[in-house]
Amino acid sequence: MTAIALTIAGSDSGGGAGIQADLKTFSALGVYGASVITAITAQNTKGVTAIENLSPSIISAQIDAVLSDIDVAAIKIGMVSAVAAIESIANGLRGWDRALVIDPVMVATSGDRLLEPGAIDALRQVLLPKATLVTPNLAESALLTGRPVAGDAAEMVRQAELLLAVGASTVLIKGGHGSGSESSDLLCDGKTQEWFSSPRIATDNDHGTGCTLAAAITAELAKGEILADAVAHAKDYLTSAMLAGSELRVGRGRGPVHHFHRWW
Repeated sequence: MTAIALTIAGSDSGGGAGIQADLKTFSALGVYGASVITAITAQNTKGVTAIENLSPSIISAQIDAVLSDIDVAAIKIGMVSAVAAIESIANGLRGWDRALVIDPVMVATSGDRLLEPGAIDALRQVLLPKATLVTPNLAESALLTGRPVAGDAAEMVRQAELLLAVGASTVLIKGGHGSGSESSDLLCDGKTQEWFSSPRIATDNDHGTGCTLAAAITAELAKGEILADAVAHAKDYLTSAMLAGSELRVGRGRGPVHHFHRWW
């Protein structure tokens, strides 16, 4: 049986994040990838220069086309920068009862803001309650909860609890943008807490790390892994892709991770 995952996200013309990173990750992990594009960005390793959101009708049409024909086992939602797009996706996924991973992409690695005003509230109220897993980094978790960026484990737990209260089934708060020698991510479902740690990697090739991790989790869920194992395997894959990123010479800014490091 072919494991199939769907990514609903924005296009990154530089190829390091968004739809492009998701499809590379799915393929690298042995999963067939389908896609729904929500926005087109003009960006490279140095930043985002333009964003054009696709209409709600074409987003809906893409979702309908994929789900009416293809047996998708897991879905990842990435960049959804407009309120209308968020509502369109929620309507398109009405009745969806399989794995749904939401990576609340709000700010690009370059620091460019990717959401329209009002989209954060819509994301929190309309999409998060549908999530099997939501995967914010420290800054995104702070924006979603209205609290300061977490500086310690206790605050990460507190923010995870607030996101669970919104309706998400499980929360993974990523500590990659924190400090210290270890990068620690918190997986919390309201009953249990599990920490996933790895050595912090000093690299300029970190464009698309959040997209890649969420896509890897989605791929593992599509293959039938339980959530905790999916997170562990995805984190191992991302760590290896980041370590191998120095082999790539792409652009003059923050380059991508090496999605196909096992084969090239």
